[in-house]
Amino acid sequence: MDWGTQLWDQYDVIDKHTQSGLDLLDRYIKFVKERSEIEQNYAKQLRNLTKKYAKRGNREDQDCKFSNHASFQEILNELNDFAGQRELVAENLITGICVDLLKRLQDFKQERKTHLADVKKAQQNLESSFKHLENTKKRYAKEWAEAEKASQQAEKAESELSATRVDVEKAKQHAHARTHTAEECRNDYAAELQKYNKEQNNHYYTDIPQLLNKLQGMDERRIRSLADGYCKFSDIEKKVLPIISKCLEGISAAGTKVNEKQDSILVIEQHKSGFEPPADVEFEDYSQGIKSATSESSLNPPKVRGLIWPFSKKHKQTPAEDYSHLPPEQRKKRLQTKIDDIHKDLQKAQDQSEALEKMKGVYEQNPQMGDPSSLEPRILEMTQDMGRLRGELAKYETWLSEALGGEESPFPVNNNTEYGTSMSSRVTHDPDANIYAEFDEEFDEIESPIGQCTALYNFEGNSEGTVSIKEGELLSIMEEDKGDGWMRVLRASGDEGYIPSSYVKLAS
Repeated sequence: MDWGTQLWDQYDVIDKHTQSGLDLLDRYIKFVKERSEIEQNYAKQLRNLTKKYAKRGNREDQDCKFSNHASFQEILNELNDFAGQRELVAENLITGICVDLLKRLQDFKQERKTHLADVKKAQQNLESSFKHLENTKKRYAKEWAEAEKASQQAEKAESELSATRVDVEKAKQHAHARTHTAEECRNDYAAELQKYNKEQNNHYYTDIPQLLNKLQGMDERRIRSLADGYCKFSDIEKKVLPIISKCLEGISAAGTKVNEKQDSILVIEQHKSGFEPPADVEFEDYSQGIKSATSESSLNPPKVRGLIWPFSKKHKQTPAEDYSHLPPEQRKKRLQTKIDDIHKDLQKAQDQSEALEKMKGVYEQNPQMGDPSSLEPRILEMTQDMGRLRGELAKYETWLSEALGGEESPFPVNNNTEYGTSMSSRVTHDPDANIYAEFDEEFDEIESPIGQCTALYNFEGNSEGTVSIKEGELLSIMEEDKGDGWMRVLRASGDEGYIPSSYVKLAS
């Protein structure tokens, strides 16, 4: 069944129906846009929430060692990834539904306008033909009436005795002329009627059905486009469900990682002072040797030993460079941490110095590549930095040895100004980790990875600055997520770029 056959006389109904369909399509586009805005605002609020409760500062870094603090931080990270998926949903709603349907809506409007204009034009042409037919009919009726009147006048003239022969002949000729004209009008009317009937037949059985069927096809395509938009509305949400499920699983896993016993032990390890509880207060007998009120003992009473009150408010002490203001156990830990930091800085400075020396050697062998003397200030600066770090290392190792009270220090004091055998024995050199072994043509500084991760899903890096990855691929992390949901990675092939942080799992 089609509109052209069944609804040939329902032009107004078809006009309203097709307009109603386009209005529905327009309403759905606006609905999806508002849904996308809701998703965007939701994601923005989630990101602001995670940023608000994220850890900041040294004190909070220390708290993150506790499993309950670390798990909460993991929950915030997973929630941030969750927000990224909501942003992806919002973006796909616009690009996958609104943009496509908006273009189709404009096309449908133009097509409907054209078809309706054609229907009106065909109707106007038929009405114009009908008016012409009516005019021809009226002329025929008029001429036929005139012919009959002329015939009657001729007959009357012939019957009258007073009429001359000339008058009678003249009346007959006039009647004959009128009759001839009436016959021509009759023929014109018959021809025009036949022509109109043919045009009317084509109008109602060919032209109008074709135009109405085109409108029907347009409306059915509009309905199919709307149905596809309905399906995409669900499919876009389904595509992010696996990653959202991963985020929710990560939140659950963070909860299971909490270890209350271990946290309690960690509190002890971080804050135990190493002091012994105070001994009993001895009885001091003042009944022996009591003297006069002016005696020296009454003027200078014996001093009472101060007690340690564990729950009293402690006055904040000025920090000392050797951490002597801290309790013994805490002082040892702080000194050990400081020594470890100096070791890292010293190793980094030594690697940079070696790299500069190698670069200088290359410049000396190939003068066209660079001036060796231009590296001298930098080499001198690195040498001074290493000397300063060695001095600080010796100083803190001495303080650690004192804090240990004669116990063997894990880092024996070394005064070798050349940072020789004893120092090199403490720093493990991994041949594979020497990032200064090779120099490229431009002598760019080689950036070392800060970690590794595994791709959970495929990602097509189509936009500028991104890189494509495959599921299960091992990647090197060059730059961590700064809170925007993206991280920079390096592939084994040498390709480098940004990928969504939620698409990878950090290597443990």
